[in-house]
Amino acid sequence: MNIIISGSASGIGKAICEKFLDNKHNVIGFDTEEGTINHKNYAHHIHDIRTPLGNKYDMDTDILINCAGCFDENIAISVNLEGTITFTENFLNSKNLKSILFIASASARNGCEFPYYTASKAGIVGYMKNLAGGVAKRGITCNSISPGGVITSSNDHILKSEKLYKAVLDETLLGKRASVEEIADWAYFLTVMNRSMTGEDLLVDNGEMLKSNFIW
Repeated sequence: MNIIISGSASGIGKAICEKFLDNKHNVIGFDTEEGTINHKNYAHHIHDIRTPLGNKYDMDTDILINCAGCFDENIAISVNLEGTITFTENFLNSKNLKSILFIASASARNGCEFPYYTASKAGIVGYMKNLAGGVAKRGITCNSISPGGVITSSNDHILKSEKLYKAVLDETLLGKRASVEEIADWAYFLTVMNRSMTGEDLLVDNGEMLKSNFIW
């Protein structure tokens, strides 16, 4: 199958690319940064998701996965939400389209992050649900994953601080953060193996949101 993945140069997006490549799929990645994957079945395009692509790729897309995003509060809404919508709409006319997936964030549920970033991710979940209803008649699944803490270079300042890292791990039930490979496994399952779940946001946070201190 032909897989389109935005935000493919690093982090979760890159891990998802590698998961699909390991399973013999063709992957086309889009990112504002240079490509970091060298594989015969991978093609990389430097592209800002806020810019429409036209119909160059839409007829050949089987699976669309939206990973591109940023933490910059000045452009979080325009990139994470509006850009994701623009990028998605490039591929909705594909006759081969089977599944659409969005990488949102646990902050879309608990509001615990930067305000515009949080709003952008919550907006993605809302858009996903709206889109799921629109594409269901074509048999297309449409879901999102909301990761909690994930081990990526974007939070190096936490990972490299013993005090900070212990503090964030103590906030989870399982005492860990997810690896990018774990999120990639979920992405593969929801788009390739899943046939019945649609319009849902999957929380993958090692029990962080569930953890609470009961006071009696």
